Amino acid sequence: MDSIGLIREFLEERLGVTPEGVVPAASLAELGVDSLMMLELIFEFEDRFGAKLSSGLATPKTVGEMVTLMDSLIAEQKS
Repeated sequence: MDSIGLIREFLEERLGVTPEGVVPAASLAELGVDSLMMLELIFEFEDRFGAKLSSGLATPKTVGEMVTLMDSLIAEQKS
């Protein structure tokens, strides 16, 4: 599974958001992601991919920003 797939699955299971609505330009807040949900998504990512997000990172505002963040950590881990 890739990062966008993880986000789509997570939002569908927890908030009932259809996968088609989880596009890079979509605002995470408008999809229903609050600060607690963001932490849950981060923990899910860390568990699935074995990568750790730094606590000092800026909070992503869109699905695309979250994908970019996740993908960069996955790439870092592989190198």
